Amino acid sequence: MASNSGDHGTACTLEFAVQMTCQSCVDAVRKSLQGVAGIQGVEVQLENQTVLLQTTLPSQEVQALLEGTGRQAVLKGMGSDLLQNLGAAVAILGGPGPVQGVVRFLQLTPERCLIEGTIDGLEPGLHGLHVHQFGDLTKDCNSCGDHFNPDGTSHGGPQDAHRHRGDLGNVHADADGRAIFRLEDKQLKIWDVIGRSLVIDEGEDDLGRGGHPLSKITGNSGKSLACGIIARSAGLFQNPKQICSCDGLTIWEERGRPIAGEGRKEPAQPSAHL
Repeated sequence: MASNSGDHGTACTLEFAVQMTCQSCVDAVRKSLQGVAGIQGVEVQLENQTVLLQTTLPSQEVQALLEGTGRQAVLKGMGSDLLQNLGAAVAILGGPGPVQGVVRFLQLTPERCLIEGTIDGLEPGLHGLHVHQFGDLTKDCNSCGDHFNPDGTSHGGPQDAHRHRGDLGNVHADADGRAIFRLEDKQLKIWDVIGRSLVIDEGEDDLGRGGHPLSKITGNSGKSLACGIIARSAGLFQNPKQICSCDGLTIWEERGRPIAGEGRKEPAQPSAHL
């Protein structure tokens, strides 16, 4: 099953750290989420600057609502709507070109995995998204291997019974080149993909139905644009970090900075208006 951000899907619980210092902050945060379709069960905790909520929306959309109040928000953890931690992972996508993104995986139930994320720098339209066999980026995406396919089947679409387990179908980039998506999959399991790679492709995946020689192999979706290793990430209440142990940045200073490299330790920008 695949669902876009506007569709009904399985709810999950998101845990955000939000810069809040007073009751008016709490009131503003509550108001930003009140009545929004796809959001329910909002809990705002001023003492530890935390917002918990159940949602069927992509986390990027919820974060944008929170930051629309003028306060920074950082996603700290994800879990099922039953507050269970069955496994969570994240892939940070990059490559030699302008495409970059963050994609998160959450095991909602033993039978259902959520894949949600935001990818920027794409050409408008559909782009194939796949889990690949190897978490090897030594030659950029060229060393990621073939699609993850432990069952030895032909390429297909995410709703096909017989497909590569890494076949996640297509995500749609808007006119600005941004794809925000929320997919649910019955074959992918987080414990099977930790340490493998996620790859976004140049073109549309034909889901094995295109009649091209590559249709039953790759979906004929063109070259790989960006990729990242799928790494274990925090579930609910598993990320108490306030200051990064490697360089002393707070979670607020980290917001909007590169994960590593140039620009990581530049002087902090002024805090968002509280």
